[in-house]
Amino acid sequence: MDILDEFTKAQRELADGERKTVTLRRLYDADVEDVWQACTDAERLSRWFMPVTGDLRLGGTYQLQGNAGGEILRCEPPSLLRVSWLMGENPGFSEVEVRLSAKDGGTLFELRHVAEVPPEFWDRFGPGSVGVGWDLSLLGLGLHLSGGEKVDESTFHLTDEGRRYITASSEAWGQAHLAAGAPREQVAAATAATTAFYAPE
Repeated sequence: MDILDEFTKAQRELADGERKTVTLRRLYDADVEDVWQACTDAERLSRWFMPVTGDLRLGGTYQLQGNAGGEILRCEPPSLLRVSWLMGENPGFSEVEVRLSAKDGGTLFELRHVAEVPPEFWDRFGPGSVGVGWDLSLLGLGLHLSGGEKVDESTFHLTDEGRRYITASSEAWGQAHLAAGAPREQVAAATAATTAFYAPE
């Protein structure tokens, strides 16, 4: 599998308002039910994303190991999942929604993450702060659905293809930031900071 080819299969958008919204869309060569199960079954999630615990039903709560947790706000199998996405002691508003629909013999996967982001954090990293992480997740899902091995996130950034993927993702989110009206100098600095965070030397 060509990692950069996987990267180009996704579309990225940013809505830069009081709440920031990053959106990713990608077509997977798998049926909707399979993608839905991969995104909602705890055992399968641990194989491509990260281990999850909790009461995994509408109104229940979940916790991703070493990452976000929250409440399951909407669950309409096999097409719509929305959860609160909370990290830290005093998290602001943050929700993630996944929509699945049949398209061209496969599944159109759309992920939308809406959050209130502290201005100083946004100024430093921009949309790549979460966008690169979601790009890596979509890569993991693609590998899983095609029967590939899970990316080792502890070493992926040390490989040539990992650094190329992360750099391409960071630059793509910089372009989305520009398209949303951010000043070019701010975008360049945020893109550099995001790349350095995800792929340190």
